[in-house]
Amino acid sequence: MNNKISYLLNTVRCVHRYSSVLTPKSSATTRKHILWIGRYRDPLGNVNFRKLLLNILPSLHGSSLRFVSQKTDVCSTGAEALVSEKASQSSLEVEKLDDAGSFKAKRAVDHSDPFFTSLQKCSCPCDALDLAAEAAVSIKHYTNALTMAWRLCKNLSEEQQRYERQLIFEHPAFVKLCQQLLRDARRMTRGDLVFSLHALVNLGVPQNTLLLQTLVRVCQEKLNQLDNRCISVLATTLAGMDKDKNVSALQAGLQLLVEQRISSIRDIFILQNLMKCLGKDAPVFLKKKLEMAVLREIDGLTFPNALRMFLALAAMNYCSLPILNPCSKKIQENVHDVPFRQLILILEACHTVQYRNVKLFSALADYIHSTAYLWDKRQIILFLSACETLGFQPTELLDIFAEKVTEDPDFLNLKNLLTVLRVYSRLNHVPRVQKHLFFEILHSCLNKCLPQISNIELLKAVYSLGILGYLPQRALDELLQKDSKDELVLPDDPKEQNTMMLRCVKTCMELDSPSFTKPAFVPTENMSSLVSLNLRKAQEALIELLGDENMFLQNVQLPYKYHIDFEIRMDSDRKKVLPITATDDHPDPRVQRLAFLFAPVSAFCLGTTHPQGKLAMKKRHLNKLGYHVILIQNKKFQEMKNEDAVEFLKRKIYSEDTFSFPEATGQNNN
Repeated sequence: MNNKISYLLNTVRCVHRYSSVLTPKSSATTRKHILWIGRYRDPLGNVNFRKLLLNILPSLHGSSLRFVSQKTDVCSTGAEALVSEKASQSSLEVEKLDDAGSFKAKRAVDHSDPFFTSLQKCSCPCDALDLAAEAAVSIKHYTNALTMAWRLCKNLSEEQQRYERQLIFEHPAFVKLCQQLLRDARRMTRGDLVFSLHALVNLGVPQNTLLLQTLVRVCQEKLNQLDNRCISVLATTLAGMDKDKNVSALQAGLQLLVEQRISSIRDIFILQNLMKCLGKDAPVFLKKKLEMAVLREIDGLTFPNALRMFLALAAMNYCSLPILNPCSKKIQENVHDVPFRQLILILEACHTVQYRNVKLFSALADYIHSTAYLWDKRQIILFLSACETLGFQPTELLDIFAEKVTEDPDFLNLKNLLTVLRVYSRLNHVPRVQKHLFFEILHSCLNKCLPQISNIELLKAVYSLGILGYLPQRALDELLQKDSKDELVLPDDPKEQNTMMLRCVKTCMELDSPSFTKPAFVPTENMSSLVSLNLRKAQEALIELLGDENMFLQNVQLPYKYHIDFEIRMDSDRKKVLPITATDDHPDPRVQRLAFLFAPVSAFCLGTTHPQGKLAMKKRHLNKLGYHVILIQNKKFQEMKNEDAVEFLKRKIYSEDTFSFPEATGQNNN
C-alpha cells in the first residue's frame, strides 16, 4: 500500500510540475506539502503515463538539447532521444564539511530584485527551476537558479539526491535553462561562469555534452580574469571532472595562474581548497609555496580550519610539521566538538602524510574511551582499525571494547570479526580482564563463520589468533585439511604474504603446543661474519664490551626460519660471558643464551617499547627455544654516543630482568 501511495504522490507531483509550465503559477507552497514516501520509483517509467504527458505537452517534443543525468535512467520526451555517455559523478569534499565558508556566501546579487528574494524561499531544487521558468529575465537569474538547485540538492540524503536529480533532468525549465547558458556562455560574468559549471558538474550533467565543454572552453578564455574565489571554485570543479583535452588544458593553465597569484591569497579556506584540488600531482615547489602561504595566516587558525587542513595536506600527500603541529593542538583543545566521521578522517590523513603525533592520537582515543557508551560498537571498530593502521595502541579503549565483545558478541559478523582479530593481533593486545573468555568468544564466532569463510579469510583469522598465542583447533584443522589436499588455493601472492602466514601458523602449532618442551640443544648457523650497516655500531659496541669477536655470534639462523642479530652465551650464574667455541664443543643445558634483536621503530607500537604482533610472536617462540630475548629499538640505539651504547648493552646483558621469561601473551585453548 505504501508503494502505491508513493507512486500516486510522485505522479501528482510530476503532473503538477508540467501543468505549471502551461499555467505559470508558483508550486513552492504546494510542493512543501507533498511528502516523498517509501522507496523511489520513477513515475515516468510507466508507458501509459509517459504517453499521457506527451499528449499534454506536445511543445516539449521539439527540444534540441541533449543531456542525461549520471546514474539516472532517462526516458524519451518525444522525437528527440536523450543520449550521451555516462560520466563519473563528481564529489566536492569541501561542501561536505558544511562550513561557513561555503561558496554561496560571496555571490554578488541585487537583493532588491524580487527574483532573488523569491529564490531564497525555494525549498527544493524544482522550486528554483519553476521560478526560473516563470520569472527569469537575465542570465544572472538563470545561473543563480541553477546554483540554488544544486545547493538545495546537496543537503539531501544520497537516495533523495538521486530522486531530485531525476526530477531536475525531467523538468522542462531545465532544458530551457541549459539552452540559455549555452547561448550566453561568453557573456557571463566570471562568477556566474564558474558557479554554473560547478553546479552542472555536481548535478551530474555528463562532461561530454556541448554545454559543459563550451563552459570549460570559456573558462580557458577568461582564466586571467578570475579572482581568487573563482579560482578556488574552478579548481574544486575540475577536481571532480574526468581528464580530457579541454579539462587538462584548463587545469594546466589554472596551475600556472595559482603559482602567480598565490602570494596575494589571504583566505585560508581558499588556500585549503586549492591544496585539495591541486592534489598530490602538484609539483613540490608549488606545494611549498602553498605551505608558506598557509603559514602566513596560521595565527588566525580556527578549529574548523584545523580540521580541514589535515584533509588538505592529505590530498596533497604533503607532511608539513609547521602546519600540522598547531592544527593538532587546536584539535586536541576542541576534541569534544569533532564529529565521529572527522575523527576517522584525521587518523586516515595522518597515515597518508605519515604524521605521527602520539599526543593527538591519545587525545582522540581518550575521548572515544570516555564516551564509549555513546558509540555503536561498529563505530569503535572503525576507530580501532584506523589506530591499528597507524600502529597506535589505545590500551584502555581496547580493554573496554573487549568487555563489550564479551557482553554482547552477536554483532560480530565475519567482517567485524576479521577486523577485531587483525587489530588485536597487530597491536599485540591481550585484555587485562577476562582474556580467556575474550579468546573463547572470538573462537566461537570464528567457528560459526566457517561455512561462509573463504580460504584466505580463514588463513588470516587463524594467523591472527596464532600471533596472540591462541590455537583455534577446529578452524586450524580445516585449514590444514585444505592445505594437505592442495585445496588451499591462494590468490596471487607477489610478496609471499600468504605463504609467510601459513608458515607462521604451522610454527605456532608446534611451538605453542602444550606438549612442546624446550630442546636441550638448538642447532644454529652463522650466516656471515659481515653485518649490515645499521648493525655496525652494535657490533663495535659488543667488541669493546666483551673484548673479542669470538665472544658472540652474529647473523644467526635458527630453525623455523627465525633469525637473530647477535647471540651471547653466559654461565649458569649469569656473571660471565662464555666464548662461543667452548660452548659449541660441549653443549650444556645450564648455559644461558641471549638473543639480541635490533628492530626498527615500526615493529613497536607507536611511542612505546611494546612490540607489535609479529615481533612479539618471534620473542615468544625464541623463549620457547631457550633464548632470553633482548629487544632494542635500533633507531634510538643509533642515536646514542659510543660510550653510552656500550653502557646500554652492558646493562642489558647483566640485568636481572633479562633472564626472567615472560608469560605467553595469549591463552592456548588446550
